[in-house]
Order: sequence, then structure tokens, then C-alpha cells
Amino acid sequence: MMKTKFILGLFIMLGLKVSAQTYSLDFKYGWQFRQVGTETWYPATVPGTVHTDLFANDLIGDPFEDNNEIEQQWIEKENWEYKNVFSLDDEMYNYKHHEFNFEGLDTYADVYFNDSLILEANNMFRSWRINVDGMLKEDENVLRIVFTSPINKNDSIARNHIRLPAGGDTTAFPVGPFTRKAAYHFGWDFAPRFVTSGIWKNIQLQFWDEFVLRDVYHEIVSLNDTEAVIKTRIISESFKELNLTFLINNQAFNHTFKKGKSFRSFQFKIKNPKLWWPNGSGDPHLYSIETKFISPGSIDNYFQVDRQEVGLRTIELINEPDSIGTSFFFKVNDVPIFMKGANYVPQDVFLPRVKPEQYERIVKQIKDAGMNMLRVWGGGVYERDLFYNLCDEYGILVWQDFMFANSLYPSDSMFSNNIYLEAVEQVNRLSKHACLALFCGNNEIAVAWKNWGWQKQYGYSSEDSLTIWNDYIQLFNVNLESVTFLIGKNTPYVSTSPQSNWGTPENFNHGSMHYWGVWHGDDDFSGYEKNIGRFMAEWGFQSYPDYELLKKYISPEHLNLENNVMGNRQKSYVGNYKILEQVGKNPNYSSSIFPEFVKGSQVAQAAAYAKAIKAHLNAQPHCMGTLLWQLNDCWPGPSWSIINYDGVPKEAYDSVKKAFRK
Repeated sequence: MMKTKFILGLFIMLGLKVSAQTYSLDFKYGWQFRQVGTETWYPATVPGTVHTDLFANDLIGDPFEDNNEIEQQWIEKENWEYKNVFSLDDEMYNYKHHEFNFEGLDTYADVYFNDSLILEANNMFRSWRINVDGMLKEDENVLRIVFTSPINKNDSIARNHIRLPAGGDTTAFPVGPFTRKAAYHFGWDFAPRFVTSGIWKNIQLQFWDEFVLRDVYHEIVSLNDTEAVIKTRIISESFKELNLTFLINNQAFNHTFKKGKSFRSFQFKIKNPKLWWPNGSGDPHLYSIETKFISPGSIDNYFQVDRQEVGLRTIELINEPDSIGTSFFFKVNDVPIFMKGANYVPQDVFLPRVKPEQYERIVKQIKDAGMNMLRVWGGGVYERDLFYNLCDEYGILVWQDFMFANSLYPSDSMFSNNIYLEAVEQVNRLSKHACLALFCGNNEIAVAWKNWGWQKQYGYSSEDSLTIWNDYIQLFNVNLESVTFLIGKNTPYVSTSPQSNWGTPENFNHGSMHYWGVWHGDDDFSGYEKNIGRFMAEWGFQSYPDYELLKKYISPEHLNLENNVMGNRQKSYVGNYKILEQVGKNPNYSSSIFPEFVKGSQVAQAAAYAKAIKAHLNAQPHCMGTLLWQLNDCWPGPSWSIINYDGVPKEAYDSVKKAFRK
């Protein structure tokens, strides 16, 4: 039976019908999925995940409800298949060139198109472009994606490899280090374990005849009060020689594009430029810069248009020896600025559920709290373009970790090449943003190697240790630094955070600091006043989420600290005793009455954060930044966040807002 010739999504025409026209077919509808080895297909949502599709079809309960996290662990060990059947109209079919763009596949995905294997994806953090010229049919095209469980894929590799630390993954043979996937999906001290699979970003089918614009980059060559010189790099592909006229910021250029891929640079100037400033220091001014290719034979029709919001600013990290020890502070437009902010984690375990309005809300909350910097933590994901666009708009600088956290990683050539391609793609993408302040190689790996006893815990020989450390240096001090230097548009890079361990007083004079003496150590809240580093990149104290939020996910009989369901919510090995200790000091709240305990935990956290921020601000210029751990949550459970999973601020949000605005 012939299918209706319907595009199953958004059909975008980028201009009139000319030889260089490009179309895009967006695959958001018409998907089905099933467990591999079963017969029944169910409707699927794309972008999405297996867990959310199972829940939407009433095949499992709400993953966040009660102890469903534990009961649904079977899902991570199964393989899953997605399918879309579509047809093309004559115009789409008759284009000369067709290409799939898979923006994000989580994670091991064999992609079949009309029964031909066209892609074997192996990295959640990469996109994939696959040419399918000559493979399309007008009717009954079948796009099929088979996801292999990361557990099934890497279990034997993990068992036969030297044991590697794996962040929050506490299984006997953790596969996380071998899997280029969000580390928090394997569990963390603020996150449940849901090892997802699925089409987590969009898929498009793009088609054109002679010319396709691949990407556009704008780079500041020079910047002063009277003039900004901008170099625009155009990446394109042409299938015959074409002489094209195009506009960059309304300045006309003409160029002959040879057959094949082209990398061409052009310069233009902006007179009397307005600078981009972080929140609290000035206006985050953005220029809307368009690159428009003019249709042949026309003067006012454009067949391909790129539009970017560009902020003009300089940024430096001053991380060098000084009279105190080793500095760590940022200059924006040659002005030293104290960084006030937080560590950001993904807003959901199931990433495609996060809606655009949630991004808008949380970045506005950041601005309203008087913050000017976020650290995108290395155990999550490189965020969507929308997130960085909003940070550009609201003046929020971004400290961007590469996605490596609290683990060691294999060093074979295939894995290393995968990481290299990931880094190139992400550095290219993120460097377009005025908000980007820093690339950081990893979270806490160097400090763990030097101070956490991994060598003894995992039984490494001296030869093992030497090899592991050399591999670490190669990845974080050579490979990633080189990628950032070559294509990062002068974005600063550091190999790891923290640079100093909080165990000794002298270390508070050197570089970035993750101070955990109050939570993981024996310090009381006065520790925040006594232990202040040059840049406080992590510190925090836990609280519980709002009681009304917990009631939405936890049955009434489980809403007490002694219950095993509530016990499973607490992911930190420290447990609740430090919170109980602080709540017990406040006569207004009872630790034995659960709603009062919840409220008391938030009041204690608010007091801790106010004390810490005041001390850090007062310690300038010794200390030039403070990023609390953590801003937000990925599910409704106890954590160090100041904003609940549902976006509602906790008590600490207001105390942080007051402290930062003084």
C-alpha cells in the first residue's frame, strides 16, 4: 500500500528554486519503537528516550515515582529499535544530493536506510552527516535505528580491561569510562541511574542540487573603541564551479567557489563597536550578523541565509604565579571581574523532556540572582544551542567542561579519535558564543589521582600508574588543549578543575579550588570563612527538595527518612546526618516531622550559602570567583541545588540572590 506523500515534519524552503537551493526535512513524527526480539511496535516520540517512550505507552510506571528507578534497571540491558516510514514528493526526490543529519544518537546506534547500513554511531556527544545519494525511493523509504545497550556493548571490554574509576557508577564492572555518554546517566551523588538510549536530538534529511552552505564562523581579529575587524569563515561544498555573490553584515562579496569543499575567509569592519559585558558589568550587546547568498540572476532573493548573534568582547584567564601563590581570575574587555555563579547540571535525566521555556526560565533566574557565570559540569552534556544563546542574551559567562568527570579512560586509537572528533565539533560550535569564557579538560580527575588513593584502591602497579598518568597528560594536557588552541578563537583552557586540593592550607593560595570540608570533611559552616581559595569553583551543602514536589513522586507512606524509598533518594555516601545535625540546631523545626525536616534543611542550606558567599566576596582580590555547587536538579531528590527539579527556587536561592546583589 502506497504511503501518503507527506513530509512527516517541518519542510523548510531556504529560497526560491535555483541551482543552489537547499531544503530540509525534519523527522519529528511518524516514529515507532520496540524492544529488539519482540514483535509489537509502539508509537515513539522523537527526540526522546526509550524510558520516556515506555512510560508514554503505559509499559512502565513513572521512572521517578517511589523506587521505580531500581525496578526499571532491566531497561538498560535491553536493545531497542526505532523505525520511520516516509515518502517524498517529486520535487524532493528529484534533487541531485540527499544527506541525513543525525544531531544526536544515544549512544550505540546502527542506522539502516532502505535495508542498507549507513552509520554505526558510538558517541552521544557527536552529530553525524551521511550521504544517501541514489538510495532514496519516492515511496516507502524506511529509516531504522537499532540501539545496542551500552552495558551489552562494553561489558566484556570492561571485564577484560584494567579496572578504571567510573565516577558515580558503582557496578562491579562499570562501562561508563568506555562509553562516550553522559556520566550522570550511570548514577551520581545527586542523580539516579537511568542508562538511556534513543534519538535524543533531531534528525533532518537535507537535499540540494549544486551548492550547500555547511557553516559560518565569525572571529574577532581586532577590537578597540573605534573599530572591530571581524573575519568570517565560510565552509561550503559545491558540485560544480559557481560564481556567487553574498552579503556579510550587508557588505557585498563575490567569490568563485570551486568544485568540492571550500574553506574561505572574508573580513569586514564594524565602526564604533558596542561591547558585550557580563551581567552586572554592562550591557550584553549582540550584533545580528547575517551571511546571505544571493540567488543567481536576482538582487533581492536569497537562497541560503545564516544568522548569528555575535557579541564583541575579549576574555582572558589570568592563571599564573604571583606574590600569593597562583592566581585564577578573569578579565573581560581588559577589566578584572569577580565571578559570581553556580555549577549547572542537566535539567532532567531524560534530556529531550526539557522544553525551551525551561531554558528561558532558568537562565533568567540566573540573571535575576545577580550571577554572571555558570560552570557546565563535565559529568553531564554539552548543552543545546538554545542554552548558550540565552547566556549570550542575558550576559552569563560559561565555564565549559569537556565531558570527562571523576573517571579514567581508555587510550586506544579508536577511542582517542572518537574524542578528538567530539572535541573539534564542540569547540567549533561553542566558540561562536560571546558567553564562552573557558574550556576545562575535566572535573576532578587530577585531584583524584593525586589525593583519592585510586592507585591502592584499584591495585595499580608502578608501571600501570606511569602508563595511566601519561595517557592522562596526552588527553588533557596535549590533545584537548591543542584542539582548543587551534580552533577555540582564543578561548582560555585549563586541563582540570580543581587545580588545588582542599586538604592543606597552602593549597588555598593556588588556582581553582573545590572546597568540600563542610560536606565531605569535618568542618562546620565556619569553614567557609576560614578556607577561601583563589577561585572557589565548587562548594556546597545539601537540602531536600520542596515537600510538595516530593509528594508528586513519592507515596504518602514513604515520606519519612526511615523509609527505604526515601533512603534511595539520598545518593550521597555522607547520608543525611549533616543535614540532621543542622536542623537539630534550629528550634523552629523538628527532624522527626518530615515536612519540618525538609523546610529546616533548606533554611540550613540558605544560611550556609549566605555565609560562604559573603566570605568569598570579602576576600577579594585573594579570591576572584565563587561558583556554588549546584544550581539545579535533574530529578526530585536531595542535593546541593538552590532550584528544585520543577524550577521552583529553594530558600537558598533568595539568600544567594541577596548575597550576590550586596
